Amino acid sequence: MTDWAVRVEDVSKKFRLYHERNQSLKSAILRGKTSEHEDFWALRNVSFDVAEGATHGLIGANGSGKSTLLKCLAKIYWPTSGEISYRGKMASLLEVGSGFHLELSGRENIYLNGSILGMSRKQIDSRFDEIVDFSGVEKFLDQPVKNYSSGMYVRLGFSIAINVDPDILVVDEVLSVGDEDFQRKSFDKFRDLKKAGKTVIIVTHAMSVVKDLCDTATWLRSGSVVEVGQAGAVVDAYLDSVGS
Repeated sequence: MTDWAVRVEDVSKKFRLYHERNQSLKSAILRGKTSEHEDFWALRNVSFDVAEGATHGLIGANGSGKSTLLKCLAKIYWPTSGEISYRGKMASLLEVGSGFHLELSGRENIYLNGSILGMSRKQIDSRFDEIVDFSGVEKFLDQPVKNYSSGMYVRLGFSIAINVDPDILVVDEVLSVGDEDFQRKSFDKFRDLKKAGKTVIIVTHAMSVVKDLCDTATWLRSGSVVEVGQAGAVVDAYLDSVGS
């Protein structure tokens, strides 16, 4: 594939699982031994490409390594080995509203969170009305977000992040938030991104979402790739394995 936007090459990620851990030098001296741990490989030799302008799904059961891989793609984790390459500006949407200040109003948090996500004041100004309209929190815009319901909080965070306008967007289960109307608007927004030639990588447990939105998919099991290919075929193979 010559027109890739994201390339994952032989990526592995190791964590240490501690059975007993010294909390201080004093603890180590008194116990007379070092901390005890074992290595856990959350990812092993994962490789795939995502084409420019494609929407790519990451699927698999809980514990398969999807979230670890997504955090490596979002540069929250660094692979123990292997490499991830990008062509274009990458933004991640993993923890919606994680940059909010609870004492500030919705209006103030739009500017705060937008700047954290890399938007300039001018960019936020130009997209402010769209952010507010999409979130549906206009009546509460000047109230502290600590008074928002969880749904309002998530909708505003998602509305800000989706307006960052990256070339590559890495997303974790965002379509599971909000009510039916908001989920519909979210689907429409992802389709708009697709029409604009943006590349999207999404983790989801909703196979209908993968079939509806994604061009291609990667199926992970126990940290390793089982299958990479067209989304419909990969989803069918995964569902067959779950049902067998």
